[in-house]
This record gives sequence, structure tokens and C-alpha cells, in this order.
Amino acid sequence: MISCYDIGGSFIRSGALLASGTVAESERVKTPGDDWDAFVLAVRKAAAPETSRISISLAGAYDEETGIADVANIPCLHGRMVQKELSAALNLPVAIINDANAFALAEAVDGTGRGKPVVFGIILGSGVGGGLVINGELVTGFGGIAGEWGHGPIIDPAAGGALSGIEPYKCGCGLVGCVDAVGSARGLERIHFSLHGSEITSREITRDWHQGAREASETVDAFTTLLSRALSALVNTLGPHVIPVSGGLSNDEKLLELVDRKTRDLVLARYPDPLIVRGDFASNGGLHGAGIFARKAFGSTRQ
Repeated sequence: MISCYDIGGSFIRSGALLASGTVAESERVKTPGDDWDAFVLAVRKAAAPETSRISISLAGAYDEETGIADVANIPCLHGRMVQKELSAALNLPVAIINDANAFALAEAVDGTGRGKPVVFGIILGSGVGGGLVINGELVTGFGGIAGEWGHGPIIDPAAGGALSGIEPYKCGCGLVGCVDAVGSARGLERIHFSLHGSEITSREITRDWHQGAREASETVDAFTTLLSRALSALVNTLGPHVIPVSGGLSNDEKLLELVDRKTRDLVLARYPDPLIVRGDFASNGGLHGAGIFARKAFGSTRQ
């Protein structure tokens, strides 16, 4: 049996890969972020007794070439050769996939992108992530960074790309002006503070926007403008047939509709139907994607 995991900064979700190809979540525990031994124990306890292999969707960058994980929100995994060390600790084969890649794979194989040649799945939550699937195959690229559109400065303010009142924010990766710093839920909050000097949550901002509040509307307009500009470059580069979305902001249908409309207005191709939509696996793409990845990595769902 293959046990699948969706490991995030807050929780470890787990379940067995069924013969149908689906993963039924059976357990959810808090992620031991600072203690490697406690982390290994949590993974071991969540595995079914008959587990022979493990497939993990991990919230963070994972370089398949070096085996090193870049997981800022789980310190005990950051900079560690997680696949090799976890496999040794559990005495089981372990396969690891980035969580955004897992979501994109789930959408391309079984979700909104099923049957579509190019699928670019994105995460809009506390951070920004993405995964690219072409003809059903995940594209990881050099260093496993393909799809990581959240990082790298988007436009230098000196080149005339800045919006009035919004400064270039420092990103957690160490650079300044990344999509992650402006296009995430935290970015929405930063923009609101820059424009109005008010510290409120992203949920409060979108709630006020839905109610027609002027300040929140100005914030959402700036946020969706910056996000759509970044997305338009990707659309023109990749030519995706659909962009499914996961993460907390994907729950706001009106917000996604606005981002979709603004993005389609900026790209060269004429998309007659919505391009940016909430994914079918927006709530469980990590686990489902880990299951699909397991079939590719291990070749079978059987022992």
C-alpha cells in the first residue's frame, strides 16, 4: 500500500492511495515545524501498518537534482535532504513533489484541465506558487523550479511599472518586488496598508469590497491589476488552456472573475471562456496530486 501525505506549515494530512486512484484523507495532525525527530514520528504514525511506499506533497521548493528542500515555513526540513533522510528514517521508499506541482498535476489529469494540452495551476494563498503540466506530464525544469512564478522581481519601479502609492515590497526569498509579495493574501494586506494605512486581514478587505467600501475597492483594484499583469506574461509565454487556482483566495469567486477578466484583456490570444477558475481540487489537490505522482514514481498502486 502507498500512503500519501500533504505536508504544509500548519498540518500534515494523510491517506491511503486506493485502487481507484483516489486518496481518502484519514488523518490530520499538526506539523512539528522545529523538530525533525518529531516530524519523522508524525509521518510514521500516520502511515497505515501495511504501507510499503510513501508519496509526499510538500509545501516548498524541492530540487530533484540535489535532493535539498527549501521549506521556509517548516524549519526542520529547510535545507535538508528530506527524501533521502526520511526514507532512511522510515526504511521505506519516499517520493516527494512540490505542493503546487501536485495541485497542477491533479487538475491536469482529473480536474479542470483534463484533456487539455497545457495546464498551469496556481496557488493564491499566504504565498504564490504554481505548476506546469503539458500533455499530462509535469514540467519541473532546471533545479525543479518550473512554475515558480511567485519569485523574481516583476517590474522595476524605475521602468514605470509601479502603481501610485505602492512601494516595492521585500519578499521572503530575499528579493524585492516579487509576485509573492504582492499577489498573495499577505500582499493584499500590504497593498491596503500602503494605500490606506490600515492593518486589516485579507478576509476583511474582500468582505468590505463585496459590501462596496471605497478603500477596499481601491485595494482590490490595485491588487488585481498587479496580479493580472504578472499572469498575462505567463499566459503569452505558455499559452495555457486553463489556469486552475487553489489557496485561500480561490474561495472568492468574484475576485477570481475580476482577475480573469483583467488578465484576458491583457493577453494576445482571445479566450472566449474563463481562463482563470477555481480548481476542482482546490481543497485537496496536495493529496490527490501525491497519489497521481505515486503512480508515476512507483509505477503501480499495488505492493
